[in-house]
Amino acid sequence: MTAGEQPLAAPPLLRRLACFLYEGVLLFGVVMIAGYLYSSLTQQRHALQGQHGLQAFLFVVLGIYFVWFWSHGGQTVAMKTWHIRLVDTEGAAVSQWRAAARYLLSWLWFLPALAVAHAASLQGLPALFSAMAAGVLVFALLSFLHPQRQYLHDAVCGTRLVTHRPARPR
Repeated sequence: MTAGEQPLAAPPLLRRLACFLYEGVLLFGVVMIAGYLYSSLTQQRHALQGQHGLQAFLFVVLGIYFVWFWSHGGQTVAMKTWHIRLVDTEGAAVSQWRAAARYLLSWLWFLPALAVAHAASLQGLPALFSAMAAGVLVFALLSFLHPQRQYLHDAVCGTRLVTHRPARPR
């Protein structure tokens, strides 16, 4: 390993989860702007009018957000803050196709918990939030079953999260 290279070590789980939460805070702004744009373009007058169209639009907007950042530098703003980078299994940059596959499979963080909440007829924000939190925690803990401590969707897509600290200027 040369002086400029860094090992492909996975960041600690707590740092990855902190980045996950911070990403959610930052995405609030992205979702608000995209929602405003959608409601303006569709002349939406009621929150439930065009609800499925809005959900599809937000799914696409979030996909563009993540695929762009992951395939152009390997880091979202939250990932830069927490010194985490997305690379392929060899440590190289991720292609747009691989980033898109990772985005689609990253919904595994939420879909099982939502399916359980639906099957159990859970109603109300506290019950839904508890189911989602439990699902995210279980999905995160599954990373301990992987030899390099990577998430399931990263193992399937051939990507990995690594610690990336930028070189300090002299």
